[in-house]
Amino acid sequence: MNGATAKPRILTGDTPTGMLHLGHWVGSVRRRVELQSTHECYFLLANMHAFTTRAERSDEIRRDTIEIVRDYLAMGIDPRQSAIFLQSEVPAIAELTFLFAMLIPFNRVMRNPTLKDEIKIKNLGDTYSFGFPLYAVGQTADILAFRPVGVPVGEDQVPHLEMTREVARRFNQVFCGVSEHAEDGEHEALGGTFPIPSADVGPVGRLMGIDGVQKMSKSLGNAIFISDSAKEVQKKVGKIFTGRQSPNDPGDVTNALFQYVEAFIPDQARVAELKDRYARGDNIGDGHIKQEVAEALNTLLDPMRERRKQFEGNDDLIIDILRDGCRRANRVTEETLDRVKRAAHLHFFARRLEVG
Repeated sequence: MNGATAKPRILTGDTPTGMLHLGHWVGSVRRRVELQSTHECYFLLANMHAFTTRAERSDEIRRDTIEIVRDYLAMGIDPRQSAIFLQSEVPAIAELTFLFAMLIPFNRVMRNPTLKDEIKIKNLGDTYSFGFPLYAVGQTADILAFRPVGVPVGEDQVPHLEMTREVARRFNQVFCGVSEHAEDGEHEALGGTFPIPSADVGPVGRLMGIDGVQKMSKSLGNAIFISDSAKEVQKKVGKIFTGRQSPNDPGDVTNALFQYVEAFIPDQARVAELKDRYARGDNIGDGHIKQEVAEALNTLLDPMRERRKQFEGNDDLIIDILRDGCRRANRVTEETLDRVKRAAHLHFFARRLEVG
């Protein structure tokens, strides 16, 4: 619980690498929309993290940041209920990143499986910047700066959150005298600065892309975007790879196509029927199922596309939303930083920070 609001606090966000897609929706954003009326919500745009691999394209990062806000609004994030803010305008995050880097062994950072996967998928080899592994530490600061009880994330982000939990425990033990044997839920009551946040993974933790191999990602060219037209959605769904040859062949209902069936067709009786017929090879082709999936997706996306139109071409409104979100975020994070500095004997005098 958090003071006057009497609401549990959550923090999550996205790195601006392009417009948001269905993987973001089912992995995290849908859960954010559900929680924003019952929780104190902070949604981060990690524009500094984007510099780890795109520093030479900073203009694109700025553009993508604006577009993600439009996607948030289209998907139902309400800036009156939830603070949408920029990582680059919350200096406490950078300060905490530097401090937390002292608490995590380098080899622990490099063992992070999500980091390893990104290096492989993005073909970074050994040419990545020093900031690339540092962003994994930065994510712990993104989260802990808000002292949240939970973090809505996709399945692939759970390793990052586990490292965050380790940092919170370590800080509480080193600087607050919390026993290493304390249960996670006891840390604050025992004097710890940080609660130990938990992952809030939605029912679809990892949505496959239309290639049927990798998770959905803009960089891999296998994504269906929130802003895609109905025709684009239909075309992309038609490309979902299954490897099946004939409508009379027994099919694998664990393939990518059926992940879409289960995630987006709301009629569970129809889902069960499709799975049964497909598994038996009961004269039902991939094309027929793809048509039903495309129709379900467009039913979901139509109102989002309409809402998004309201914010097209109005960057000033987006900046106003971000400015207000940054003010709200800085109030919380400056309080956290003050607590951290007092615990770590780094506090010499008070400071006041304002934005805009």
